[in-house]
Amino acid sequence: MGNKAKIIETREGVIDLSNYSWDDQRFSEALKEQHPMDDQQAHAITRFIREAIDELKIHRITSPIVDAVVKASLEEHGVPRVNVSLKKSLFVRNGLHLTENAKKVLERRYLRKDAGGRPAETPAQMFRRVARHIAQAELNYDANADVQAAEEMFYELMTDLKFLPNSPTLMNAGRRLGQLAACFVLPVEDCMEDIFEALKNAAIIHKSGGGTGFSFSRLRPKNAMVGTTGGVASGPVSFMSIFDQATGVIVQGGRRRGANMGILRCDHPDIVEFVEAKIQPEKFVNFNLSVAVTGRFMTAVADNSDFPLVNPRTGKTVKSIRARDLFELIVSAAWRTGDPGLVFLDRINKHNPTPS
Repeated sequence: MGNKAKIIETREGVIDLSNYSWDDQRFSEALKEQHPMDDQQAHAITRFIREAIDELKIHRITSPIVDAVVKASLEEHGVPRVNVSLKKSLFVRNGLHLTENAKKVLERRYLRKDAGGRPAETPAQMFRRVARHIAQAELNYDANADVQAAEEMFYELMTDLKFLPNSPTLMNAGRRLGQLAACFVLPVEDCMEDIFEALKNAAIIHKSGGGTGFSFSRLRPKNAMVGTTGGVASGPVSFMSIFDQATGVIVQGGRRRGANMGILRCDHPDIVEFVEAKIQPEKFVNFNLSVAVTGRFMTAVADNSDFPLVNPRTGKTVKSIRARDLFELIVSAAWRTGDPGLVFLDRINKHNPTPS
């Protein structure tokens, strides 16, 4: 509500609009309970009513005034008269303090939009939408759970900026998509069908607001024979470029570009090409890269000894490389471009809580 209307009457008493704001989502749900309509129509009516009341140049907005505005709005939108009375629960307490930059980021990427691409909720209403949706999970564990108390607790944690969930939760909770996870690991097997199945699944995940991670270590190296065609393989880095380009044209959940993590084992024959993949600035802009290193490799680095590179398709050693030279190449590339990082496979597996 705007500053022109300072006090509004509800069934449970007056609301001081210097301390509370109208909750579009709750009012829309109240409308839909009384009359069949879709989300877009309910939100349009709600916004119309809120803006009409904002424009009233009076200090105290009484129930008859609100009823008149609601009736006019419903007639404007061709909806029969419905009984929607104002309750305190249709308002949310103010107190969310955000910087201008934070507000701009929320408006551009996180807030629900109307058909014209304009924000259809405030940051406080976004947090309310998320809190209400997440609180419903309490019923999975206790049929008598106090869902409203859980909602209020989670809402306060977010609006006090003590805790924030990931981006997909802020974008999708309480909405049709409902995709709340941020990170997905997709297998990439060594055949054309599986590679492009992984690419299709990645596109669907990016569309929903999630990010994807891949290990390309199962793919045979460049110039290895392909038995089905009699040709030669193009190698994991070439397939990575297809994933990168596809990601570049997909906007996550309609709001942000996709993001990928690409991993290759330190003993893959194409590891040098992988390490240097981002030396050219325009290459793999939608990827973070990491080399999957083993304890054996780190020992070889310390000993300055040779390290075998193995074709994952055949299990045979293709050639050897000085481990310390490869490690220094990784360090140099990371210094120049920020990539690759290191993933310590043996340490991860040692502490994996679900080894089976």
